[in-house]
Amino acid sequence: MGDEDGDETKNTIRALQDEFDKAELHADTATLQRLLADDFLSTGLRDFILDKKEWINRHVHFKYHKLETSDMDIRLYDKSAIVRNIQRNKAGYKDEPVELAVRVSQVWVNQQEEWRLAAIQFSPLTEA
Repeated sequence: MGDEDGDETKNTIRALQDEFDKAELHADTATLQRLLADDFLSTGLRDFILDKKEWINRHVHFKYHKLETSDMDIRLYDKSAIVRNIQRNKAGYKDEPVELAVRVSQVWVNQQEEWRLAAIQFSPLTEA
């Protein structure tokens, strides 16, 4: 993959990542349905594992109030991209406040010329 192709792909992934974050913030389930791979899996902080349907449906009880992403690093491989970033959020789950600072790793895959998010994993961020 040439540098120009790599830059273009990174820009595409960055835009998709932004679209994903906005869909999460606003509980845009139609956009999440489109962006997530059919075999998507999320691994959470307490070893929670959610598939695509469970991830999207969690918005029934889970609502972001604030979602900030920083320190994004994108690595490209053939038909996949690994995105690592830091996420700080404030949310509510069943009327209980949730505030997290996590390191996030995401795997985007190119399936039939469309990029889809296949996996996401959260790790606690130790703040100094």
